[in-house]
Amino acid sequence: MANATNVLGTELVPCSTAPVTGYYRDGCCNTGAGDYGVHIVCAQMTPEFLAYTKTQGNDLSTPVPAFQFPGLKPGDRWCLCAPRWQEALEAGVAPPVALNATHALALEHVSLADLKNHALDTDLA
Repeated sequence: MANATNVLGTELVPCSTAPVTGYYRDGCCNTGAGDYGVHIVCAQMTPEFLAYTKTQGNDLSTPVPAFQFPGLKPGDRWCLCAPRWQEALEAGVAPPVALNATHALALEHVSLADLKNHALDTDLA
């Protein structure tokens, strides 16, 4: 996982450590063989996206202490499944993304142009 690359072709930087995100709960949107959801898009939660994903059967707002999941609120950053981000884009509720913290493999599921259009780090877009 060391030296993973982001969608801009540079070194992948952490997405969030508060709350701790990532498939491996290492703060980064790294991925591996067991990550069937492809949790590689570093997104900043919005009320619209949180409501949308809940209607799709993935409630990210409610804490689940058994899994040490704090529940997310608007403003939190989280490694989203790339296909869910694309679905949210098509539904008009895609949350903004941190390009430098979004894994390069996201480009197999979403376009760089769409990610750049929703970039938090506009100086990199």
